Amino acid sequence: MSDWVQQNQQALSSELERIAVALKAHAEGGGAPPAGGERAEPPVLEALVAAFELSTFERDVLLLCAGVELEARFASLCASAPGDERVRRASFSLALSCLAEPHWSAIAPAAPLRHYRLVDLAEGESVATSPLRIDERVLHHLTGLDYLDDRLQGLLVPVSLPGRLPASHEAVAADLAAVYAHAPPGAAPLVALGGPDRESRRAVGASACARLGCAVFAVRAADVPVSASERADLGRLWARESVLGSSGLLLEIDDDMDADVRGRAALLADSLGGILVVSAREPLADLRRTAVRLEVPRVPPAEQRLIWTEGLGEHAGALNGAVDALVAHFDLGPHAIGAACAQALSGEHELAGALWESCIRHSRPRLDDLAQRIEALAGWDDLVLPEAELAILREIVMHVRGRARVYEEWGFARKSARGLGIGALFEGASGTGKTMAAEVLARDLQLDLYRIDLSQVVSKYIGETEKNLRRVFDAAETGGAILLFDEADALFGKRSEVKDSHDRYANIEVSYLLQRMEAYRGLAILTTNQRDALDDAFLRRIRFVVRFPFPDRAERAEIWRRIFPTQAPVSALDDEALADLSLAGGNIRNVALLAAFLAADAGEPIGMRHVALGAARECAKLERPLTEPGVRKWL
Repeated sequence: MSDWVQQNQQALSSELERIAVALKAHAEGGGAPPAGGERAEPPVLEALVAAFELSTFERDVLLLCAGVELEARFASLCASAPGDERVRRASFSLALSCLAEPHWSAIAPAAPLRHYRLVDLAEGESVATSPLRIDERVLHHLTGLDYLDDRLQGLLVPVSLPGRLPASHEAVAADLAAVYAHAPPGAAPLVALGGPDRESRRAVGASACARLGCAVFAVRAADVPVSASERADLGRLWARESVLGSSGLLLEIDDDMDADVRGRAALLADSLGGILVVSAREPLADLRRTAVRLEVPRVPPAEQRLIWTEGLGEHAGALNGAVDALVAHFDLGPHAIGAACAQALSGEHELAGALWESCIRHSRPRLDDLAQRIEALAGWDDLVLPEAELAILREIVMHVRGRARVYEEWGFARKSARGLGIGALFEGASGTGKTMAAEVLARDLQLDLYRIDLSQVVSKYIGETEKNLRRVFDAAETGGAILLFDEADALFGKRSEVKDSHDRYANIEVSYLLQRMEAYRGLAILTTNQRDALDDAFLRRIRFVVRFPFPDRAERAEIWRRIFPTQAPVSALDDEALADLSLAGGNIRNVALLAAFLAADAGEPIGMRHVALGAARECAKLERPLTEPGVRKWL
């Protein structure tokens, strides 16, 4: 037992002895003893009395109830009290009779003893004669034993103290701690902690509370009770717990939480006192309580590089520039970097590759809920395009790989945040290879490729489209993903003349999108078969435009030569004859696939007859006859 705990228990025993003397004097008809006198008050009790502003009588009522639980003699002393049989136990009537400076307001529902549930009244009897019982959590606290109240278990999660924060986050933690260190007693504001990374906000909140000498617990806004009475109970329990455990609360609001959840979170935040940090990307609306807004920024590249180096330890020096590549392509917070290092170091694969894969896997969950991930299987040999267009595609790869050096090391990002986005427009008819080219870039760069589902992004509700787009771009920034907006003219179309409020908000959506495209440091690919439908202001912000023309005869012959896998059995295919088919690359792939199934069903190698049958089916689907004589003769 520590000296502090022993000192507290000795002082508590001394106080209980004083209450026992008062009970004995009352039983013998001596009345209540006078208040005052020098006492060695237990440190825990002294802090509790000050925090809840208990009067002398309220403090002694609490001690009376504690004595009944801690010492067997208190039961007999209460039973020996004179008067009505119903008050021969720890009751408010007994307390009024034997304790100094009594007052009826001590047991009022709004008074500290009952409001904060320091003591409970048994139901079904009068206030005066109802048995009084100290709350178990408060009893253990008085004896020096602390734990989270059982009624808060499962709802509140303890937040562990993070390791060393990056300098940019340490500064925010210091500012947060200063808000509460200098706040007037009883009038502390809440801190609204913003920023793109939830784990970083949590780490900053925990670090600030550690500076203030208190623990911190987190509660999700989705778990806040719906009913007002349950929220009030939660508020009182937490108010008591924050004092007993010297704790702060982190109220966490996820980006995808709806208005009802955010509204409940705001109501709870308004009702709580003490150290309260609301962690949310967007600030809560309709807060009545004074709030101080602080932002946890993304970790700058120099600090990310330091975190990677510290996490990898002795292995960092042998990676030959791999850390710089990780910083260039991924924008991860300290928690994610630590997890990636631990995962990669625990495996048996080559370290640089394992680190890259860990970063990719970490970023996927955020985007998988917003877009469709495309497995990038196509390579440069699968693309059949004019040399000028292939050269532009290789330039795109060069820009993505070199962005860290140009933006950060050479200082272009410090000149302006505008125009740093790498945007590419792929224009061409359906089936000309736009999506395949995006796959080729993703495979070469070893980055994920996500197709944006416009039905999930565009919303008829005002402000929702911008919110959805922000979530897409924020998630993509973290993982360095390539974004593919198919049929972009549906989303990036020309801004219309403002005739009503719907036109005005539609134009706002396009303007917001233009801003995000300019600021996005990753690669965003837009595909369209209607270039003229795109907004001119948007086209000015596109760095690369790649045309995907309908393939000419020579290009179609080359596509036919490459379309079948090397392991597929083929027999006497006439590429020159097949090149007569006026089909785009996507249609040619459909023909080849159908021919393969026909051949497999017949147990034969893929021949011209199977291809001709497949071509006839594809042409019928396109509502055009198969007229090419070189192919028709094989039917």
